[in-house]
Amino acid sequence: MSEIFSYEKFIENLRGYLLDALNLQEKQIYFEAKDEEGMTPNGDRLFVECRVSSEGKEVCGIHTEELYEDYLDGVSIDKIGDTVTEEIKKLSKAGFFEKTKNVNNYSKVKEDLFIRLLNKKKHEKALENAVYKEVDGIACVLYMKVGQCNGRISSMKIRKDSLVEWGLDENEVYENALLNTYLLTPPRIYQWERLVLNPDYDGEDFMAYGYDNYGMRLCGERVGYCLSTDKRTNGAVAVFLPGVAQKLSEILDDDFYIVFTSIHEAMIHPKSKCYPEGLERILKETIEDATPDEDFLADEIYYYDRCTRKIAKWDKVVSRVTLPVGRVELVPV
Repeated sequence: MSEIFSYEKFIENLRGYLLDALNLQEKQIYFEAKDEEGMTPNGDRLFVECRVSSEGKEVCGIHTEELYEDYLDGVSIDKIGDTVTEEIKKLSKAGFFEKTKNVNNYSKVKEDLFIRLLNKKKHEKALENAVYKEVDGIACVLYMKVGQCNGRISSMKIRKDSLVEWGLDENEVYENALLNTYLLTPPRIYQWERLVLNPDYDGEDFMAYGYDNYGMRLCGERVGYCLSTDKRTNGAVAVFLPGVAQKLSEILDDDFYIVFTSIHEAMIHPKSKCYPEGLERILKETIEDATPDEDFLADEIYYYDRCTRKIAKWDKVVSRVTLPVGRVELVPV
């Protein structure tokens, strides 16, 4: 039986494998451990400088904790190294570096801007120089798509200095980014029964003209409605997309509570069908039992008021205004 390496030894061996496979110098691959106050708040990473020029560096971050789990499950270091090497080469060929060089030219990047949600407190350090609007503890962060490979979107946060370079009104930029997000990842409602029986089920396009809402109303009367996007990744943003919250309130003929079970989805519950205290208890249980730490978004209940067209924490609906969702705009608190 072969020796099982410790986590530290695994990283050392993987780093050595990548140095040889990618023909890189020692200083071009370095490790950063998880640090809530540092560069890698979402986990340990092995950083690989794929390309270096006078204009900057193209760096890929590899999540080593996940790879070590694969290793403990029986995948060899050589196999893991081959897979990582192949992915890095694909990324290098995709031209991501060329895209990032244009980040200060708004006309060249405006079609690639989109919004992603993060918990503000948890990501406070990483958000210091980022552009975002806050909605009661949820950071609506401005990102730029820099490429797509095997159906996965690679992106980077937009920094405040880039926004200054653009010389544009911040609300105008967010309006464009929200619309891009809608087009890039259209909103969908998922019926749990169909999702369990059919992994290829792509959800209900409830925003489509002429969509029959009757079946959707019935499917969520007891358990709520699972709102996400067609990609089912980072889908919690769907509730903030243009017209989505208002359309849901029209379908439900009611205000509604929003339960962010993760960054990937939000459960929608009609006001007349449930109590927020109960939803809060269920949310906390869900977070403890089923939500990975890196996917956590919020542990409090939010509320949409269809008259004011605003989203806020449910216990602050009257006293605090945070987001005019009916317009394609985010307003800071």
